Amino acid sequence: MSHMSEPIVSTASQKVATATPGRHIVVSVVIPCYYSEATIQKVVRLTRQELLAQGYDYEFVLVNDGSTDATFERIRELSQEDPKVIGVNFAKNFGQHSAIMGGLRHVHGDYVMLMDDDMQTHPSQCRLLLDAMGEGWDVVFANYPSHKEAWWRRMGSNFTLWTMRVLTKRPKDITASNFLVMKRFVSDELIKYEGPYVYIQGLLFQTTHKMTNVTVRHFDREQGSSGYNLKSLVKLWSTVLNFSMVPLRLAAIVGAMLALVGFVAVIVLIVQRLVDPGVQQGWTSLISVMLLCSGFILTFLGIIGEYLGRLFMTVNRSPQYVLREVINDKREDNE
Repeated sequence: MSHMSEPIVSTASQKVATATPGRHIVVSVVIPCYYSEATIQKVVRLTRQELLAQGYDYEFVLVNDGSTDATFERIRELSQEDPKVIGVNFAKNFGQHSAIMGGLRHVHGDYVMLMDDDMQTHPSQCRLLLDAMGEGWDVVFANYPSHKEAWWRRMGSNFTLWTMRVLTKRPKDITASNFLVMKRFVSDELIKYEGPYVYIQGLLFQTTHKMTNVTVRHFDREQGSSGYNLKSLVKLWSTVLNFSMVPLRLAAIVGAMLALVGFVAVIVLIVQRLVDPGVQQGWTSLISVMLLCSGFILTFLGIIGEYLGRLFMTVNRSPQYVLREVINDKREDNE
């Protein structure tokens, strides 16, 4: 398989623009790339064709999230062939959501589209999201009727969606995903966040509720496997602590309930002693209650410690990402 993209045909873009007068909407496509040397050029080529066919102008912001293969070389080739392809190279791997944030800080378009680099968020489905944007929504999420992934990943996704709905007050009728289109003002609001723990959906729900879902097809991954393992998924899920005080409030409520139960139990034991001084007290039940309460205490201390740790990292300005190189961004070159 050749790693070279198809050459850019400028006349095709001019013909499309002439055929659709007055529709000069630029779509900035942000793609976090992680070991995608075999797919990224195909993703860009097909997405570009799809956008031009629909009458949109385009821009790509491709973020290499610390891949040590030839991913950034493929991005460099794309940038050399097409000045509308911006390449961003991270110094190391910072995670998908940090890579998205890094890409958002280099967009110039009217709409911003987030896609994956593995062809699962297929370019042929972009049209469905963009058509919905014409109805006046601020954010349009892709919704998959069926997923091409393992059952344990689906269970984890469902659990994450439920907890996010509870903790971030996400609208019940919205299913979030990383395949989406947003208006530029939403993107501009997102990049104001400077904390080290980035969760794009959490930031979106804080910005606007004028959002909807569009059903799209979920395609098979063309190359490789997911970069997420159980550890990274748990780490991603824990970023919800940046956007909700619910866990702390839950800890306070449960602590109060346990204190109430303990108070009632003491009253019951005193009454039993007064009624029957010879009643036998249970050692097993006492130890069980102590273990239960100790477990709750340690869990809640852990939650509080997580909040304090994240606050400490934020105050010390731990970076979201570190840039090694940026290609083709005119604003970056002028600074």
